[in-house]
Amino acid sequence: MISLEQVKLLESKVTRTIDHVIKVTDENKQLKGKLDSYQKRIDELEVLIQQFKHEQSRIEDGILSALDRLNQFEDALEAAISSELSLSDGGSPPAEKQTLRAKAENTLSAESGGEPSAALAEDTAAESKELDIF
Repeated sequence: MISLEQVKLLESKVTRTIDHVIKVTDENKQLKGKLDSYQKRIDELEVLIQQFKHEQSRIEDGILSALDRLNQFEDALEAAISSELSLSDGGSPPAEKQTLRAKAENTLSAESGGEPSAALAEDTAAESKELDIF
């Protein structure tokens, strides 16, 4: 037969099991709450990533546009200089070349609504010095 000790042992085991199930259930609820907060954070980060990609795309487009305008400027400048040089007797003094370059810069600057780049100004000064040597 079943003794009183066996019943008490069974009752204590059932009580511990119930306590353990309650503890595990609470832990499960906490983990689900953390999972939900992590999922919200993941969604926020995904939105930020999409915004970053969009901004990067716009930056790249802006850089490509600026490079394209710079190429157009260089082409216009070279065309202006070569056309002016071909009109002259072939031996323009450096001052005339500077004037031609300045005219081309002003024309392109007025068309694009901006200022000529500092790098171009440095190139102009460097060419002027080179031409002064010869």
